Amino acid sequence: MTLPIRNGRIRIGQSSVFWRETGHGPTVIFLHGNWQGGEQWIPLMQVLGQHLHCLAPDLLGFGESSRLMVKHYSIQSELDCFTKYLASLRIRPQVLIAEEIGAWVAIQYCLQNPEHIKGLILMAPEGLTHPRLARRWQGIRWLSDRWALRFWTLQFLSPLIKLLGKGHWLQSIRRRRQQLRRYAATCRLLFQRRKPEIQAEILNADLPHLSLPILILSPEGATHDAQLANTLCHQMTPNAELVTLPDHDSEQAAATVKAMRTFIASVSRGDRPADASGGHRKTHSQPNS
Repeated sequence: MTLPIRNGRIRIGQSSVFWRETGHGPTVIFLHGNWQGGEQWIPLMQVLGQHLHCLAPDLLGFGESSRLMVKHYSIQSELDCFTKYLASLRIRPQVLIAEEIGAWVAIQYCLQNPEHIKGLILMAPEGLTHPRLARRWQGIRWLSDRWALRFWTLQFLSPLIKLLGKGHWLQSIRRRRQQLRRYAATCRLLFQRRKPEIQAEILNADLPHLSLPILILSPEGATHDAQLANTLCHQMTPNAELVTLPDHDSEQAAATVKAMRTFIASVSRGDRPADASGGHRKTHSQPNS
């Protein structure tokens, strides 16, 4: 049976937060990734909602939630809004499930409110540094600016580019720019801030203090950067388990649901989470510098 998805919106100061909700039972909150909104979690919510109360808000500047009233974005501003959102709804989720930017916010929330959360499920968390991640966004930073000179130069030269048989390449550049402009909040949070501001919110030094149970899910077909982020988080966090998921879509979906259900049931009982056998346990390995 497909569960109905209910929508909600609440005023938080001068901003508003939109969320999706379904199911009944222990509460779990889903926080979305870099280039998506809370809608990315709807298929999982409809499965897990059979026994859980699932909510998936859009972070500020994403999806149906309003933009920040000021131009300055930070993980702390996202965290402040998320904390007020939970307080306004008078809920304490037992588990946070989060990917990428959402995982960065979720980890910070758990660091600042360790008594509020029983467990954390993460995928490809942002907010980690490593030499192999140093130039991660360099190739698209130029394309995200409002007045991207190189992009408009390419637009001006588009007739010539098409004559040279590079029309498909130019079209891919346009699509990528549309995505970046659509998710301006992602760009501001990840690479359009001053370096000291980003460094002040980096998680490397704080993760060893995160003692609650953590499940890290890493699909076999994930990008090298995503796999590295998962490995780093596993290494730095004392009570984390890293599980790989099969690459095939249907197998991955089933393994994800099984791993999440096993973990949530364990932390809800107050047990040490059992091996999430929906995937394969990863050994503790050191990434190459």
